[in-house]
Amino acid sequence: MTGSRAQIDPYIKEARPRFERFLAELVELPSVSMDPSRAADMRKTATLAVQLLKDLGAEARIVETKGYPVVEGGWTTGKTHPTVLVYNHLDVQPAQEPEWKQAPFAFRNDQGLYHGRGATDDKGPALAALLAGRYVVEQGAPINVRFLWELEEEIGSPNFSEALRQRHLIRKPDSVLVSDTIWIAKGRPAMPYGLRGLLGARLSLRTGTADVHSGLTGGAARNPLTELCEVVHTCVDAKTGRVNIPGFYDDVVPPTKAEIKSFLASGFQVERFKKAYGFRSLRTTDPAEVLRRIWASPTFEVHGLAGGYVGPGVKMVVPGYAELKVSMRLVPNQRPEKIFRLFKKFLADRHPHVTVEAEGMLQPFQGVFSGPYAEAAKRAMKAGFGKEPAFIREGGSIGAVSTMQRAWRVPILFMGLSLPEHGYHAPNEHFDWGQASGGMKALAAYFAELARIKP
Repeated sequence: MTGSRAQIDPYIKEARPRFERFLAELVELPSVSMDPSRAADMRKTATLAVQLLKDLGAEARIVETKGYPVVEGGWTTGKTHPTVLVYNHLDVQPAQEPEWKQAPFAFRNDQGLYHGRGATDDKGPALAALLAGRYVVEQGAPINVRFLWELEEEIGSPNFSEALRQRHLIRKPDSVLVSDTIWIAKGRPAMPYGLRGLLGARLSLRTGTADVHSGLTGGAARNPLTELCEVVHTCVDAKTGRVNIPGFYDDVVPPTKAEIKSFLASGFQVERFKKAYGFRSLRTTDPAEVLRRIWASPTFEVHGLAGGYVGPGVKMVVPGYAELKVSMRLVPNQRPEKIFRLFKKFLADRHPHVTVEAEGMLQPFQGVFSGPYAEAAKRAMKAGFGKEPAFIREGGSIGAVSTMQRAWRVPILFMGLSLPEHGYHAPNEHFDWGQASGGMKALAAYFAELARIKP
């Protein structure tokens, strides 16, 4: 790579107006993948993404799937050069919360605070990576930098594997960088190396053809809401969170002492965690135990119980039908297909009238936090933000990651730029120039480091 790293500072300063203009264009397209009425906006987002890549001199194309497409593009500087593929997503969460202080899809630049749905998850980080890639290529680094921008991440990546099967359009890279994760504390870079998987399920129970008067039938009638509450009680201990399904924990590998030490180095604070999420209390206040629970342990959560009367006051009916929505976060070595079989058997043995249907499965991911790629990432983050990162895990799921791992079997690292205060999946989402500019510097340094690693 010709030139010094110091040259990136004027480049970043010069790139700022372009970054802000690109981000405004992307944020103002409401690319809500789970809303069918936004299909036209999804297509416009893909078209705009291709144009942004081409505006920077990159190749770019739309790769079609049965659902929404993915966008692939970038720079190929030489057939013998190593190739890094940067993954981001351009679809966003819905923005219907009443707490929004502005129209969520109207971009607002407040002196380097960039407001709007998608600004931090994940359009801002995607653009930071794009501009970093352009800098490294212009500096002559012997590295191929490719980008893969998905439009279905927020709905579990149902068609991403189909896109990867189109090998003439999306070629196997030598390594992958995912820029779609969140730090624990501002000023303390954090790099995940593991993600929890996910099993969603919908349980239903019909005991009658209609809601009926509780005074006339109560006591003799079966109440499906009551019975589904009993299902929850048999599945999980409400106070501890311990799951009671036989075999559920068989494949769980506890985190090592070294991993817990690295978790604690992330800057995590229990009180800050409680404040950020509005908790009045937690199941535990021990920092190490909280981190183990949210990053390295499986869960059983109840998300909704529906049935009967839900209007104001109390209508005295026994419902004829009820539905329970649950999910299980899974850790590396657990497989959602196996857990679903165990779950179905457990319910069949104890609650044979309850119908259970899977509502999405995502595999957990386990990477490494040592070796040449991790060391390169450490140096790069220090170049961008002045500190080496803490290696952590994330409690959430990114379906595309396990898909890329199965398809390519190459190193996958994470270099997210989002902060807790950015409103990730929350109202009043925003991004900031400090994270964007530091991210450009860190990502450029990482790409340059990769040019020296032999795949």
